[in-house]
Amino acid sequence: METDLFPKRFAPLFLSVLAALVSGLFLPTPWALFVFPASVALSLVGLFDIFQARHAVKRNYPIVGRLRWFFEEIRPAIRQYLIEGDHERAPFSRIQRSLVYARAKNQISDRPFGTLVDVYQNGYEFIAHSTRPVPPSDPATFRVAIGGDACRQPYQASIFNISAMSFGALSANAIRALNKGAKLGGFAHDTGEGSISPYHREHGGDLIWEIGSGYFGCRTEDGRFDPARFAERAADPQVRMIELKISQGAKPGKGGILPAEKVSAEIAATRGIPMGRDCISPARHQAFSTPIELMQFIADLRRLSGGKPVGFKLCVGQPWEFMGIVKAMLETGILPDYIVVDGAEGGTGAAPQEFADHLGMPLRESLLFVHNTLVGAGLRNRIRVGAAGKIVSAFDIAVAIALGADWTNAGRGFMFAIGCIQSLSCHTNRCPAGVATQDPVRQRALVVPDKAQRVYHYHRNTLLALSEMIATAGLAHPGEITPHHLVRRVSLTEIRLFSQLHIFLEEGELLDGACERDFYGNAWKLARADSFEVAI
Repeated sequence: METDLFPKRFAPLFLSVLAALVSGLFLPTPWALFVFPASVALSLVGLFDIFQARHAVKRNYPIVGRLRWFFEEIRPAIRQYLIEGDHERAPFSRIQRSLVYARAKNQISDRPFGTLVDVYQNGYEFIAHSTRPVPPSDPATFRVAIGGDACRQPYQASIFNISAMSFGALSANAIRALNKGAKLGGFAHDTGEGSISPYHREHGGDLIWEIGSGYFGCRTEDGRFDPARFAERAADPQVRMIELKISQGAKPGKGGILPAEKVSAEIAATRGIPMGRDCISPARHQAFSTPIELMQFIADLRRLSGGKPVGFKLCVGQPWEFMGIVKAMLETGILPDYIVVDGAEGGTGAAPQEFADHLGMPLRESLLFVHNTLVGAGLRNRIRVGAAGKIVSAFDIAVAIALGADWTNAGRGFMFAIGCIQSLSCHTNRCPAGVATQDPVRQRALVVPDKAQRVYHYHRNTLLALSEMIATAGLAHPGEITPHHLVRRVSLTEIRLFSQLHIFLEEGELLDGACERDFYGNAWKLARADSFEVAI
């Protein structure tokens, strides 16, 4: 058997050597001038493959074995453009991306001939329309006031904003385009934990300053929180809200390291870190270690910022920890102005596969859990709730609001608006669209004035679609959407309202300790205000 295989698997190398010998004899004839260098190069490649020690396939199949790596390299693009179905979400479907592209370009996104969705498939969802629809409202009125009793500078936020994406993960031109689009449309741009770069400031769009465990932009030399630096930056009128990041959906509970060689002068200046050293973003905060200390830190941030809205973002994990935070609110009387719920399906530039696939609670479950806990504790009317995690369409916004959100954030949707083609190369610094790269040549392809208009149009047209959609249900404002308006197919012969599918707690239900709902009642008993540990 081995005698039969040997000539076959080494045939490309034998043919290359033979071609080199034969063509060498006929030099300098025209055909030999072409064949000789090519065959010599292939022969050298084949000999190298035989004697290298890293790849068994190339040792056994010199030259031709390299095709394996070539096809692996082009497989994602081939699948996306030639094989992938319109509704396959990997992670966003062709239908979703095409919708964003059309709205960003201000093109008609209407579709002829009827839906392509199987409306009898389990999981199909829709909004129940009314026999008395109302005229669509002006999307400019789709705003929510954020700021509680302790807030002196409340913010009127759009119900659809740009989610946290840092300079460094995104290019300078991407940041410029997003912020200019936010300025044109009057909505907010979250900085991500990489702090406020010069590119966030160029066009003056409203900023939500996200502060992570690295305290970038407001840190001491040893990486601790610096109140004076924070107060100085937070005083900027462009900064409308402060967001403390406890965890994020794509990699909850994990910190990060930006190697020293990637810390450019711009990134060092933006983050307030020294060049020549690794940039460490720890997995946990140093400024607090208990739920009560978290509330006290939020109060400090609000005071140092001059009374601007301060909230926190988290991907829900162990339920008693969030409930412990809520108990700390009740014990201290200190409330965040808002909470952003980041679903486990949220995006990131790079994350370990196990983290992206198997850590954190998905958005719908975590949003409902946060909403219910606040309702059960009697605090929901005093705290606003935002939602982030694969939100790209008007229907996505409606679902999030029905499950308890006051507003929504989108990251990858706005990336599509500025040209992202979902090449899945964010972590390589070779983004073909110039969005997720620090390569100055690649990001030059992203023309800021054009892409800023697309950001503006995507936001405007999505809210226009939402206005028209909820008008059919007889609603004038997204805040009127309830679980009674959304419907889900649960079998071939049965559909149910969201209000029938999900548990919704009553106001103050958790406070008397007599909650009869197993999950909420048991988790509330385990929660502690003085510790993130389980109460025994």
